[in-house]
Amino acid sequence: MTILRLPDGRNLEYLVEGPAGGRPLVLHNGTPSAASLYEPIVTAAARNGLRVVTTSRPGYAGSTAQPGRTVASVAADVAALLDALGADRFLTVGWSGGGPHALACATLLSGRCAAAATIAGVAPYDAEGLDWLAGMGAENIEEFGAAATGPAELTAFLEAQVPALANVRGDQLGAALGDLVSDVDKVALTDTFADYTAGMFRAAVSAGVDGWRDDDLAFVTGWGFDLDALTTPVAIWQGAQDRMVPFAHGRWLADHVPGATVHLDEAEGHLSLVITAFDAIVADLATHR
Repeated sequence: MTILRLPDGRNLEYLVEGPAGGRPLVLHNGTPSAASLYEPIVTAAARNGLRVVTTSRPGYAGSTAQPGRTVASVAADVAALLDALGADRFLTVGWSGGGPHALACATLLSGRCAAAATIAGVAPYDAEGLDWLAGMGAENIEEFGAAATGPAELTAFLEAQVPALANVRGDQLGAALGDLVSDVDKVALTDTFADYTAGMFRAAVSAGVDGWRDDDLAFVTGWGFDLDALTTPVAIWQGAQDRMVPFAHGRWLADHVPGATVHLDEAEGHLSLVITAFDAIVADLATHR
């Protein structure tokens, strides 16, 4: 784990793995999360000559909180990190709550971002024609209901969730996620992937709930950029068996991200999609190098 001091004095925690000199694949993890890498993801990227770069967003783990940040705020942090790494062009992928952050980088850093992909990424909260909560598990409905009410209510809700995640083990994760996990995702939550995901959740709450709260607030307010301005090639990947980010979000993004390449899979869920499709996702991104 490495810390970058940003121009505004904040610390940004990050990880880099893969071939030295490889084009960066900037990975935006979901919510809650912290800088953490699943080895098969690193291996898939390396096969395509890419090194994976990931951060703890502000307020998570070793990254300084940035109260009031929007989804768009991520672009400046990514640009500063790429500058520090001596990298110009990059690719980006965002999973779940990381999806909007990948789209922000693709839109706001279009001169540097060669291509982007979202994996089960959320759509804008005010998306026209989308019932944003429909199809989500009960835990997400309660969480985002608190987010829509305000920061104090959301903070109280999230702090009540910390004990369940602070020491969670891989073999406990299915139960901890409750109604958010579909049958196909329960099957995916085994062995090393379950251990990796549990470790990321533990890291996510290790410094409190600031990062988690600010992610949620950023999702239910304006993202800070216009999807219509997106000119970077984007691929949308979404599974229908998803209780965390419902299939309708993927369909909405497929219809509203300009020129998107769309991969809607009826059989996959929120977690299983990462396991089954990541090789193909990275291979597709790498064609834009």
